Amino acid sequence: MEAPPVTMMPVTGGTINMMEYLLQGSVLDQSLESLLHRLRGLCDNMEPETFLDHEMVFLLKGQQASPFVLRARRSMDKGGMPWHLRYLGQPEIGDKNRHALVRNCVDIATSDNLTDFLVEMGFRMDHEFVAKGHVFRKGIMKIVVYKIFRILMPGNTESIEPLSLSYLVELNVVAPAGQDIVSDDMRNFAEQLKPLVHLEKIDPKRLM
Repeated sequence: MEAPPVTMMPVTGGTINMMEYLLQGSVLDQSLESLLHRLRGLCDNMEPETFLDHEMVFLLKGQQASPFVLRARRSMDKGGMPWHLRYLGQPEIGDKNRHALVRNCVDIATSDNLTDFLVEMGFRMDHEFVAKGHVFRKGIMKIVVYKIFRILMPGNTESIEPLSLSYLVELNVVAPAGQDIVSDDMRNFAEQLKPLVHLEKIDPKRLM
């Protein structure tokens, strides 16, 4: 997807601990237009953005049990856009009062030599893919509907094929830590998308 927008906030001292609140689901290809029509009616009165992005996932293995993961993403259809580097922390899934998955999120724009820099730092690319879809907005909420494409020849983003016969749907909010009330608004919005799509708090470890 187009490099996820960075939430810009003034910092007078220290750093702000930003968290991503996330609900996820999927729809079959034949249900896409119905979902897009529903989102146009529910979201802010503007035409949704479209995107075509290339994402590369880099790993740095150390003594810890799991590798350190960074994501590098660039727009393929909008010239002059910077690379974006994204770090996503481990999900905080223990609190059942939260209606959304919560994890640390750092997202920064970078120079064009990002991938070379990561390799020099000792990272190795684990996998890459192309994402194509739509971005809707409802207040501070962002709704992304996109399809993932497998890259058939490493490094050749022209040689791709769909990974599945469905589209991923993500509803997220990036906010300072402690703003758990946003998950209530997310749950209420997700209810309005049923039965077209069921957005859930998904533990990634269940998928491994």
